[in-house]
This record gives sequence, C-alpha cells and structure tokens, in this order.
Amino acid sequence: MSEGTRSPAAGRRPWVVGVSGASGTPYAAAVLRGLLAAGEDVDLVVSRAARLTLRDETGISFRDGHWSADLARWLALGADGRPGPAVPELARVRYWSAGDLAAGPSSGSYPVRGMVIVPASTASVAGVALGLSKDLLQRAASVTLKERRPLVVVVRETPLNGVTLRQLVALDDAGAVVLPASPAFYAGAVVLQDLVDFVAGRALDALGVPHGLYRRWSGELGGAARAVDHS
Repeated sequence: MSEGTRSPAAGRRPWVVGVSGASGTPYAAAVLRGLLAAGEDVDLVVSRAARLTLRDETGISFRDGHWSADLARWLALGADGRPGPAVPELARVRYWSAGDLAAGPSSGSYPVRGMVIVPASTASVAGVALGLSKDLLQRAASVTLKERRPLVVVVRETPLNGVTLRQLVALDDAGAVVLPASPAFYAGAVVLQDLVDFVAGRALDALGVPHGLYRRWSGELGGAARAVDHS
C-alpha cells in the first residue's frame, strides 16, 4: 500500500512523474527538483526496473516503506554522484507503488495536469504505445493520452531500431511529446549537471512549467563560449 490517503486533497492537481528502467536517473531527479521548485504537486511512480537502475547508478535502494527518505537521498545527489543541488521540500510529493493498479493515476477521474516519463526506456515506450498497462506507469500514461492531457516521453536509448521508432511515431500521433534525452551545448555547459539540467529543462518547457535550469538561446553567437570563460 502506498503512503498517504487515497482521496486527493481539495484543489490538488499534480504532475505524474514516471521513472522507468532506462539509464538516466539524474534526468528524473532534475525534473523532480524543477517541478518542486516551481511549487508544483507531484505524483511519483518508480518502476521495478527503475529501482535496479537507481541502485546501480546511485547506490540507493528505493523502498516503498521508506520512499520519502530514499527520495531525499536521491534528489540530494548531483549527476556526478556527489552531493549537489539543494533538496526541495517533499511535502508536495505523493508516491504510488508501480504495482498498485488501484492508485489514483490509474483512473481518468483522478485530477492531474499531465505526465512525464523520465527516463523512458524502450520497454516503457512499447508498453504505452501498445496500451499494455502492465504496471501503474504504463497505465497512468495510457490514461493521460485518453484524457488528452500532456504526456512527455523522455526516451533514453541509442541506437533506436525500427520497431521503437514506429512506436515513438505512434505516441506522437496520439498526442505525446517525444523528447529524446539529447543535451545541447549552446547553453554553455561547464559540469555534467548542466547537461542533465538542459534535458530536464526542455521536459519542463514541454509541460509549460517555468524554471531556470539552463541558459536559453538569445540569438547571439558566441554565448556558450562566454558562459564557460572564467578568466
């Protein structure tokens, strides 16, 4: 059973954040920090495979019964695995177990703003494109599409084969935003976290959530070089 009550708080309309098993847990952490910094409510779903990836990439074991403490440890890590960004207040986060198909986000009547899958594995892409609903992450994404709410899929895989490409096209046709985890360099990245924050920022852009995670293009050449020039 997930922590928290099953009845949504009055007026609460969260963003559902689904974390699948693809490599790239720092992307998920950056998106979560960005949403919370913007004062947004979050419903979090971490797949079984994502727990394995999280443990491999960070050493953190994500447990249903201790999710709040484990999430705090996760969000306190930078992309390089060292202590990094400040941990936001977690009171706005509600956690749902991936196996809980009776959870709030499994129903279209549960009020949410939309959903982001970050990172999105090819398995999660396939499950959502085919409407399999094998776990809460896939079910919540299917509900998001059928209710015509924003769905952002931050796919993290390379190279992509024809099957996955066709499934991504199917998601695009269904109204999802397909957003590959492809960092850009015009923002003047200095450290690894800057590259992660660029992708997270683009995901938040697609959701319409304000943030300051990266330097935006201003139409002036040479900005990236000046941004990294500390002499």
